[in-house]
Amino acid sequence: MGELLLIRHGETAWSRDGRHTSWTDLPLTGHGEREAESLRPALEGRDIALVLTSPLARAVRTAELAGLKGAETEPDLREWDYGGYEGVTTAAIQRDRPGWFLFDDGVAPGPPEHPGESPAEVGARADRVLARIASRLADGVPGDVALVAHGHFLRVLTARRLGLPPSAGALFRLDTATVSRIGTEHGRPALVAWNGRVGA
Repeated sequence: MGELLLIRHGETAWSRDGRHTSWTDLPLTGHGEREAESLRPALEGRDIALVLTSPLARAVRTAELAGLKGAETEPDLREWDYGGYEGVTTAAIQRDRPGWFLFDDGVAPGPPEHPGESPAEVGARADRVLARIASRLADGVPGDVALVAHGHFLRVLTARRLGLPPSAGALFRLDTATVSRIGTEHGRPALVAWNGRVGA
């Protein structure tokens, strides 16, 4: 069987500044485009059978620049809906809510079209993605599955793949334009490599 490759998109202006970015569809910065291109050596030699991306432009563009072919968009790969915290930094949130932590506390309500998500709701989306690709990750099925998406969502998905609650995504720091790999050991999901850049 192949591995599950988790690829976070390259830098945007808001990721650079630490601003929570879910539905705001920002492009990659020039640096973010170079970051995405730098992922090619880590991916070129791999047998990738399926590529799924978030529908947001920063993820789609990262997949293109990283040389991933035939990508399909998967709506459930979008970033955590930050509701009323869209575009706001953690430091600014904590001025009003001391001790606030996304993975434990969730977000403030946002507008009707973006009301925000709880950790459990993000975990449910991650579970749907994992269910969609389960047959591709089964023993004896060749090829990797690559998911190109967003930092907080991929952290929750990692927790769920490893049998942990969504809040355990807090344990997995994930930088822009990195490749992480989840394989198996003795038939159980296990981290192989995490938060890697070129040569991951």
